Amino acid sequence: MAWVLLFFAGLFEIGWAIGLKFTEGFSRLLPTVLTVLCMALSIGLLGLALKTLPVGTGYAVWTGIGTIGTAALGIVLFGEPATVLRLGCIGLIVAGIVGLKLVS
Repeated sequence: MAWVLLFFAGLFEIGWAIGLKFTEGFSRLLPTVLTVLCMALSIGLLGLALKTLPVGTGYAVWTGIGTIGTAALGIVLFGEPATVLRLGCIGLIVAGIVGLKLVS
């Protein structure tokens, strides 16, 4: 169950990271409210997951999910470059997350 909570915490981390872009410096009310809500849910779910997962593993996986998702959406939504090097680095993050899951 902790891994499921951690997965959703990572998804909400993606939500607030992307949401920050849409707040335009916290000057737009609805995107700001949604971003803050995603932040709270992400941290709350991470905290619940860390009740049973090792903190180093949980935090690394949480930030990894956020990094992968934010980078992917940055490419899709904002036209950020999808270079071979960038995609290779994202692949290394995925490998690290899988490795941590296998040893925890």
